[in-house]
Amino acid sequence: MTKKLLDDCFLHDKERLRHAEALALLKERIRPVATTETVALAYAAGRILAAPAVAPRSVPAHTNAAVDGYSFAAADYDGEAGSELPVMGRAAAGHPLEAPSAPRSAVRIFTGAVMPEGHDTVVMQEDVRQTTSGGADAVSIPPGLKRGANVRRAGEDVEAGAVVLEPGVVLRPQDLAALASLGMGEVACFRRLRVAIVSTGDEVRRAGSALKEGQVYDANMPMLGPLIAAAGAIATDLGIFPDDLAEVKRRLTDAAKEFDVIITSGGASRGEEDHLVAALDAIGKRHMWQLAIKPGRPMSFGQIGDCVVLGLPGNPVAVFVCFLLYVWPLLRRMGGAQWPEPRRFKLPALFAFPNRKTGRREFWRGTLQETPRGLAVDKFARDGSGLISGLRAADGLIDIPESVTEVKPGDLVAFIPFSEFGILGR
Repeated sequence: MTKKLLDDCFLHDKERLRHAEALALLKERIRPVATTETVALAYAAGRILAAPAVAPRSVPAHTNAAVDGYSFAAADYDGEAGSELPVMGRAAAGHPLEAPSAPRSAVRIFTGAVMPEGHDTVVMQEDVRQTTSGGADAVSIPPGLKRGANVRRAGEDVEAGAVVLEPGVVLRPQDLAALASLGMGEVACFRRLRVAIVSTGDEVRRAGSALKEGQVYDANMPMLGPLIAAAGAIATDLGIFPDDLAEVKRRLTDAAKEFDVIITSGGASRGEEDHLVAALDAIGKRHMWQLAIKPGRPMSFGQIGDCVVLGLPGNPVAVFVCFLLYVWPLLRRMGGAQWPEPRRFKLPALFAFPNRKTGRREFWRGTLQETPRGLAVDKFARDGSGLISGLRAADGLIDIPESVTEVKPGDLVAFIPFSEFGILGR
């Protein structure tokens, strides 16, 4: 069987990776693993295109009127003085003029109707004056119209044979409209990645159950499911793995046969009760990355065959931030998309942060604020990686490079909206 992933996807030779280095390594090593399937256009929103979408026909397919009015040949029209032309025929969308238009005449035409042969210009109906000429209906066309006015040329939107969408594109509603206009009722898409969510620890309980002393509720699983869906994959909850090495090994082995990716939260350190690390070392390959970022310094990247295993930190803020920075683009790429680069917008800071420790990349929770001078960003006051309230208050992440020593009010900072990751605003 052909290997889908490199055996050394996550191997590196540095003690500590900077943010840009980690992304560069993932971008270089990760490749699409998803197979393809045919998807009806009605269900293709959010899916990743697997083959070029080539236009089988032009759009528009024929030169047509852009407005309701009267068509005529510009050669029969006096642009400086205007003209009066008899109305000889009628054309509507789906009902073209049956016979060739008479010379030096106008045709009553409606939006979308095929332009009569020899006609190249349309005057809007509200701009003409209806008259009679020799007892027949006529229109008086004002001066000033240019040849080709109010006409949509065949192929002016898309020409037959053009590549409309490239493989790796995440299909948006407007993309589906473009494909439908070409007559495509279905498209080739990559299958959605299958992603398993694993929580770990005997102290962890699911919300809705009673807690005993020393136990905590699992806040990560309900958050990871929608995040995985926003990355275009299908999430499956595998429950809470117990603090039992043999059981963890068995469950991971079974999961690796069924899923493309396993994402765990917590249990990624080297403590005696953190059996996830030992289990992955025994049945697969694991690399513990030390990342020069805050929050989320330690992460575990590994493989069991072709199944990628990602060990996220336990604190919810660190899980959220690390998912957006590293897991989200990884899932997109494995799922067949081009590597996504979230946009950063330069906005003035409404806060001060003096005497900052350099050498690590920091991602602060940021809230957008309207000011008399335009949009600006404020920082959530506290930085604790267990403070879910900071995620709820935030509109995105403030990206502070390793070398920045301080931030003063008014300084331009890089802001990454959560909408870049498909997360709705408040």
